[in-house]
Amino acid sequence: MLTSLKSGLGKRSGLVAVAALVGAVGVVGAWRALRPSWEVPLPTRANLPEERLQDFRDALYFPIREFLAGGNPYHPATMFEHWPVRQSFNLYQPYHLLLHAPFALPGYRVGAVAFALASLVLLIALAVLAAGRLRPHVPVALGTAVIATLLVLSQVGKAQLYVGQVNPLIALGAAGALLARRDSPKWAAVALAFAWLKPQFGLPLAVLLCVRGSRRVALVGTAIAAVASLVVVVPMIVRGGGVGPFLDVVAANLVHAGQTTYGAVDSLTAQRVDLSAVFFRVTGWLATGAELFTLIGVLAVSAALVQRLDRMGHPAASDLLTCLAVVVAIVHQPGDVLIAVPSMAAVGVVWWRRRGERDWRLLLSVVLLLVPFAHLHFVNLAIRDLFGVRVDVTVDGVAVVVAWVLAVAFAATRRCSGVGAVRA
Repeated sequence: MLTSLKSGLGKRSGLVAVAALVGAVGVVGAWRALRPSWEVPLPTRANLPEERLQDFRDALYFPIREFLAGGNPYHPATMFEHWPVRQSFNLYQPYHLLLHAPFALPGYRVGAVAFALASLVLLIALAVLAAGRLRPHVPVALGTAVIATLLVLSQVGKAQLYVGQVNPLIALGAAGALLARRDSPKWAAVALAFAWLKPQFGLPLAVLLCVRGSRRVALVGTAIAAVASLVVVVPMIVRGGGVGPFLDVVAANLVHAGQTTYGAVDSLTAQRVDLSAVFFRVTGWLATGAELFTLIGVLAVSAALVQRLDRMGHPAASDLLTCLAVVVAIVHQPGDVLIAVPSMAAVGVVWWRRRGERDWRLLLSVVLLLVPFAHLHFVNLAIRDLFGVRVDVTVDGVAVVVAWVLAVAFAATRRCSGVGAVRA
């Protein structure tokens, strides 16, 4: 008994030591990832190409300043005229302008640092959710330390802080909606409302939640986001002269977004990973209405198969397919695969438990999803030198689309067995 106790204490001490070492590496990685937030120069029209915190500048700080000043930040011409921004403010949910207002009230540098720190906390929270799906194989503290460290060292994780994106909050919302939809539907609905921050996340996720039997979560979460947005939309409509002029602004926003080199579906340099954009960069051809057809097609196929996986008792695989469908169905960029981190962890656990069944498709799907995380700066330079810019901006998208195809193949051909059958 004494020997067993000593063995247990030794094992626990070893795990604590490993967690401490990983945590130390994570702290260094986090500091390096946060550093751009206090080193970035104050925005002027002379330094518009500055990439550090560009999303914080263009999609948060100055749009909120424009709204608080009585203007409509969704109008591209207005934003370019009034503020030092390089990109227009896309159609984020209007409640974004209130939710993130605290980061735009102080000076630019204070707001940037505060936002970067908040994003780091959200990444750690996402790591906690992912680590929870590794139990009982890995202690939550160790799993959190490892996953959080890998996130801040990865390209996807660093990009959130370097560019100042809102994806950590969206990823946490999407993961929370999927994890809590059965046991805590009210909290799942709130989480979905956060995922609606960008409609290209909220719409496909709400549809797939409905299909998977969580209609109340989908409807209530969507309603929360809509009501919260009305608080912002109504003043903008009143100040802008009515519903008609507001809809004209929305139309102008969509037209502008569709013509930019970084957002257009037929751009050879846009870093998009959705199916229609990847198809164009690979083939050079695009059918009329391809984006709408892709959205409907991907959701239809994925909806049928996530239902099948749920009926067969494969919730981990179903969650992964849900996340993949959200990303490939409509406009998305490599960093958006962050929403799949908890489901990737769950599938990894399931595969390890049932590795004797030798079903490689789901595991390979997870491996391919790691490509955007591993697409670090030196990898980026190597690919550009060897194959050119077009290949460099297409690699991540091809990996994500093939990952979805493999998950679809797994769901379409899988028979009732243990792979994926864990409520992790």
